[in-house]
Amino acid sequence: MGDDVPLAGFIGLLLLLLLLSAFFSGSETALMSLNRYQLRHKAREGHRGARLAENLLKRPDRLIGLILLGNNLVNFYAASLVAVFAFKLGGDPAATLGAVVLTLVVLVFAETAPKTLAALHPEQVAFPAALVYYPLLKITYPLVWFTNLCANAVLFLFGVRSSDNELQALTREELRTVVHEAGSRISVRYRTMLLSILDLEKVTVDDVMVPHNEIIGIDLDSDDDEIEKIISDSQHTRLPVYRDSIDQVVGILHLRMLANLAKKELTKGTLQTLVTEPYFVPEGTPLSTQLVQFQRRKERIALVVDEYGDIQGIVTLEDILEEIVGEFTTDPADDIEDVVSEGADTFIVDATANIRELNRSQEWDLPTDGPKTLNGLIVELLETIPAPGTCLNVNGYPIEIIETDDNRVRTARVGQREVEPVEE
Repeated sequence: MGDDVPLAGFIGLLLLLLLLSAFFSGSETALMSLNRYQLRHKAREGHRGARLAENLLKRPDRLIGLILLGNNLVNFYAASLVAVFAFKLGGDPAATLGAVVLTLVVLVFAETAPKTLAALHPEQVAFPAALVYYPLLKITYPLVWFTNLCANAVLFLFGVRSSDNELQALTREELRTVVHEAGSRISVRYRTMLLSILDLEKVTVDDVMVPHNEIIGIDLDSDDDEIEKIISDSQHTRLPVYRDSIDQVVGILHLRMLANLAKKELTKGTLQTLVTEPYFVPEGTPLSTQLVQFQRRKERIALVVDEYGDIQGIVTLEDILEEIVGEFTTDPADDIEDVVSEGADTFIVDATANIRELNRSQEWDLPTDGPKTLNGLIVELLETIPAPGTCLNVNGYPIEIIETDDNRVRTARVGQREVEPVEE
């Protein structure tokens, strides 16, 4: 062969084989490294290379069979070519040396380098390769099919069954990771909203409801002037109507129903005819479930009850939406500052403040798996109503009781979280 084939022809043919080997090796890594969700997105946008790659990856056994068939074919042919050419030139020593040199060349230029490039830039390599593999698979299908049949038979003997290669559904935590990893592709605001939506299943109506003692409504046992004042001062469009206490609720009044009434027509009897039947939901209902229930029932407000039927608070559609997008309406309670900065590292906190709201506004990490308010958390930990000046540490945050009354903590001083020293 050394006498029949010129050196230039031999080198050219060998380079061609090495390029083909590099193509097969690199494209295999690129196709297997593709992000399947990004691939599906590009395919749905009409990217031709992405559509072909997605079709090929639906049956990875056939794709791998085709790639290995081509890769082994060119590698074996290159090895045979070098062996014959070297033997013609220098006998067995030259053939042995040629095999060693070819192995190193293939390892560096046809395996490591192209596979590294493909792993770093999978789409740039995989999409053009898919344009080649798709028609090539059609041409060589009988041979690839027979090869896969033999391979699957061997796997069957070891208890391995082939299955479809559909995308597996992401869990909520996996989806959270995807959103976090999106980085600058999604703005901080939208990323926060997406994460809040994912957290709706972990948050219940108890976490966002207006508690029993803070419910503003119309007491039919009050005098007319007081009722008129509540209606005129209300910042809400719906108010519960009750007798004596919220536990004796009559219904929900939409203030829009009063628009066409003259002042003299605004009587307690009239109010009772305008109310709608109250909607009750059990405590502990996840916000994701309650949001769907509000939509199905065409309701915007619900009374939260415990297992005994006692009213614990009120939750509204607005409360759930604010869990996703943040506060977007004006509430009279918002005018009262729950947290007042006392210095760079300490804050005076109204102990009736919701812990989740404190965590969100101050970027704290107080525990939320128990009591809903700072007062409740402190009383639960100390198992008593503490005296002013009492200090405790909660999850790394130093807390000092400032003011209390007979049955609750009114205000407390909260310091910045203490950072534990790192052991060297």
